[in-house]
Amino acid sequence: MALNFFDQFMTPIYMGIPLITLATLMPYFTFLQPTSQWITSRFSTLQSHLLSNMTYQLFAPLSPKSHPWALLIISLVIFLITINLLGLLPYTFTPTTQLSFNMAFALPAWLATIIIGLRTQPTHTFAHLLPESTPSLLIPILIIIETISLLIRPLALGVRLTANLTAGHLLIQLVSTAVFTMIHTIPLVAMLTGTLLLLLSILEIAVAMIQAYVFVLLLSLYLQENM
Repeated sequence: MALNFFDQFMTPIYMGIPLITLATLMPYFTFLQPTSQWITSRFSTLQSHLLSNMTYQLFAPLSPKSHPWALLIISLVIFLITINLLGLLPYTFTPTTQLSFNMAFALPAWLATIIIGLRTQPTHTFAHLLPESTPSLLIPILIIIETISLLIRPLALGVRLTANLTAGHLLIQLVSTAVFTMIHTIPLVAMLTGTLLLLLSILEIAVAMIQAYVFVLLLSLYLQENM
């Protein structure tokens, strides 16, 4: 039973082809392409409204120098939200439950912010490693601590997203297994547990969107720090 719970996180393979590629391409086919028509559908209008609000919320606190990154960051948050939500559907696979998949986005994006900081303002970037008015005896220790905290940022991004989604999927599967087990023996308890499962599913939808937003928000803050 314990092994079956974790089988959902294994990459499905069909005819020798990993289906993680298909799951990764799904966001591209989910969203509508922009058109030149004056009158569009309600879904397209809602999509444009949500994108505009999301862009404003992410980039309003940032300096204008960070705005050229808007397309990349908004594309990433849409990609993550769509994959997380599609992974909640039955008989689907969530690539963001794989740490390697999340690190493939976190590490290059974090490294790009560091490189930009070193190219544009190297003195300011290195100044983050040592707080102002630090006693001389604490300088080596603080430099080591700040360097370690800087290097673990991409790992923290990937682990946070992976852990939250994995925990939610496991909890949903545990509760749903309990419902199917008790449906014939203790129907009343099974109905109450089913209500809990419904609330948990709604919570997991919120977590899927919030974790994608937090992932991109932290990246934008790292970018602002090096701008």
